Amino acid sequence: MSPRKTTSQELTREIILQKARTQFVKQGFQQVSMRSIAKLLDCSHGAIYYHFKNKAELFYAIVEDDFSKLNNLLEESIQGPEDNTTKLYNVFIRFIEFGLNHQSQYEIMFMVRNTEVDSLSQTAANLSYQKFAQTVQSLSTKKHELIDIWSAFIALHGFVSHYRGYVKNFDEAKLAAKSHVIFIIKGLNG
Repeated sequence: MSPRKTTSQELTREIILQKARTQFVKQGFQQVSMRSIAKLLDCSHGAIYYHFKNKAELFYAIVEDDFSKLNNLLEESIQGPEDNTTKLYNVFIRFIEFGLNHQSQYEIMFMVRNTEVDSLSQTAANLSYQKFAQTVQSLSTKKHELIDIWSAFIALHGFVSHYRGYVKNFDEAKLAAKSHVIFIIKGLNG
């Protein structure tokens, strides 16, 4: 048996986030402890506390990181010379693609519910949704009520939720995703 790592410098935030994410998805927020994550990392739990003050902060860091990745992906999808309808299509497709290619992250971002972390994860979710809503509004052919944009978001989320666990990745649902996105855009711009 190898000796345990004892210093926090041997661990990076990214390594901790990666192991913790896996554990939160497999076992749920309540069942995971800082000690169990430390055991998986073969380090002292104090080394994790060097990076995160508690489990809720660690969970929030995971959620915040995942929303940042999604936001960047959506931002990239509106760059380029395409017309606004094509850009809107790209935003919706990339959302579904992210959800199906990163199912464990998606589950943590949108499906894990726990009173201890809901307010923290809601902050990241609300910021991401605001960016999503502004993007949809700016790319649409007409002005929308917030409920229309929320309905489009829920339709995308519903698609990912339906296929999550039944497909391994986006490619397995690509044709259905394309049809679904076209349907949503027709509803928004029709």
